[in-house]
Amino acid sequence: MGSALLEEVRTVARLRQLSYRTEQTYVGIITRFIHFHDLKHPSEMGLTEIRAYLAFLVRDQHVAASTQRVAQSALLFLYREVLRIDLPDLDDLEQATTPRRLPVVFTRAEVQALLAQLTGVHHLMAGLLYGSGLRLMECVRLRVKDIDLAMLQLTVRDGKGGNDRITVLPKSLVPALERQLTRARLLHEEDLAAGYGEVYMPYALDRKYPNAAREWAWQWLFPAARLSNDPRANKLRRHHVGEDGLQRAVKAAIARAKMTKAGSCHTLRHSFATHLIEDGYDIRTVQELLGHADVRTTMIYTHVLNRGGKGVRSPLD
Repeated sequence: MGSALLEEVRTVARLRQLSYRTEQTYVGIITRFIHFHDLKHPSEMGLTEIRAYLAFLVRDQHVAASTQRVAQSALLFLYREVLRIDLPDLDDLEQATTPRRLPVVFTRAEVQALLAQLTGVHHLMAGLLYGSGLRLMECVRLRVKDIDLAMLQLTVRDGKGGNDRITVLPKSLVPALERQLTRARLLHEEDLAAGYGEVYMPYALDRKYPNAAREWAWQWLFPAARLSNDPRANKLRRHHVGEDGLQRAVKAAIARAKMTKAGSCHTLRHSFATHLIEDGYDIRTVQELLGHADVRTTMIYTHVLNRGGKGVRSPLD
């Protein structure tokens, strides 16, 4: 397997404006697909080999349905976008099953107990996950211009599915956000003085607006502690903080709070939606705040209305 093919995959991914994370995922899947077929070039293979690999993921690797869908998307991207080979839809593909799971949800008391175990920037970020219903990556990718303290709202840019949305900003977090903005601005001014201060700009906006990458409005709300090399632009920049730091902090906070639920950062988003529905907010409003494309996805949170064994009173009571 030559590196030229994978380099072409990266090039086309950037032309299609796929995220760097998606690009890495697709390259990894395509690499494993080629190794699965003993380094045979994809142009010499087709639907039979694709079906064989995706079936292998289900039968032998026991992957989740979402993992299989990502692998299918990566391989269709390879053939249709990179190799320019038109493939029919894989309608008869052996699908991984997707069992219905209810989300883990913290009670309001558990949320407060968890937040009480966090300090500083991790407390603020976890507060945004719960108070604004953000996904983890939506939180770490917030930019200064996305914060509207006067209107008490956040703008989530390029969320899941590439869509933007507006969600609520908790008034109780305004003082902490103001402090974070001050810290981020001081760091940005230091970077500018040192000859840096440029951030990644989406959709080639750095070419359309050459100076925007150094403007305060475009800076990350949660900047990383150190400068790092942008692998795509090969420039030294300050990226946003990594998501793993908050993940570890939340996991440790759950342990310190002696909570028995297997929660995570995403559980705070589940709790946001559940508690809004408990408070009587319309399901369509909650759908918009969460950024769900289909209201059926939001409907899963209505399970909380069926309290205590679907609202049935036990005969023992």
